[in-house]
Amino acid sequence: MTATDPALTALAQGWCALSLLHGRIETHIERALQASHDLSVREYSLLDVLSRQHNGEGGHLQMKQVADAVVLSQSATTRLVTRLEDRELLSRYLCPTDRRGIYTDVTEAGLKLLREARPTNESALREALDAAAEDPELAPLVRAVETLRVPV
Repeated sequence: MTATDPALTALAQGWCALSLLHGRIETHIERALQASHDLSVREYSLLDVLSRQHNGEGGHLQMKQVADAVVLSQSATTRLVTRLEDRELLSRYLCPTDRRGIYTDVTEAGLKLLREARPTNESALREALDAAAEDPELAPLVRAVETLRVPV
């Protein structure tokens, strides 16, 4: 295969379209969350991921798992956790069975903000997808996103 191979060109175009769709959606949601709730997309995602933890087997996430879930490095995730902890939206505590482990939980204030921000996030996502569906290059990707059923 060469760089001018039609299969590679099509693959690169598909990746560019996917990246464009992601960027448009994230930018639209970011503006909506910032304007209404003083939250970034990453902050919202972190609160959302951590709010799904539970006390059962495997119910608490290690920092690496959290970093993977919000698509950040571990150091960037730690900085993000610290910012939200400073705003009293998260709290950290030592793992009761392994004193080396640190868990992070969403506080009541964090859960309240997440509940308030969730409709904003969902409507901004819908608006961004609807706008992208008007672009013939992005419309097939929008349809694919709309049909995804990912287990939570």
